[in-house]
Amino acid sequence: MSKIDHSLFSVHEHALEKEYEVCPKCGSETSVKHSKKGPFVGCNNYPNCDYTRSLVEHHETLIKVLDDSECPQCSHPLAVKNGRFGMFIGCTNFPECHFIAQEETKSELPTCPSCKKSALVERSNKSGKTFYSCGGYPKCKYILNNKPVAQPCPECGWQVMVEKKTSSGTVLQCPQKHCNHKVSL
Repeated sequence: MSKIDHSLFSVHEHALEKEYEVCPKCGSETSVKHSKKGPFVGCNNYPNCDYTRSLVEHHETLIKVLDDSECPQCSHPLAVKNGRFGMFIGCTNFPECHFIAQEETKSELPTCPSCKKSALVERSNKSGKTFYSCGGYPKCKYILNNKPVAQPCPECGWQVMVEKKTSSGTVLQCPQKHCNHKVSL
């Protein structure tokens, strides 16, 4: 049986994380650093030098200009683009205009039961998971993880119920934690 050379597993040096690059601002060595937003290259002379560079470039690329459509905000043509969250339709006048066409929902979502002012809106997080929140965000922070249905709860009277898929089939469930009333479809 052979001995393991523990110097290969040094805590201080990771061969894959070593970036042999010189800082363009001060000439010091740079290395891969980690933050809650992900890895990046940073100057080892920090805080005296604040040079950073992203490891992953998130440039949006223009795929095709849609000649028959125009931006409702600035009248420039719209284009199909590929960004960090996937493909989308946006204004060609970016960064002056930040218009992005929203996906049209197939069914009308009910009014927010919390503020009773705005309709609920279908949204998705960074990983693509769909959720439903109040259109009046940030004033109203009401959020649901399942699709809302404009039907009051027969038990507590809450204005919406959510559609939930279970192993026994689809049910309508009250989103209120103190109620949780279920009606099978």
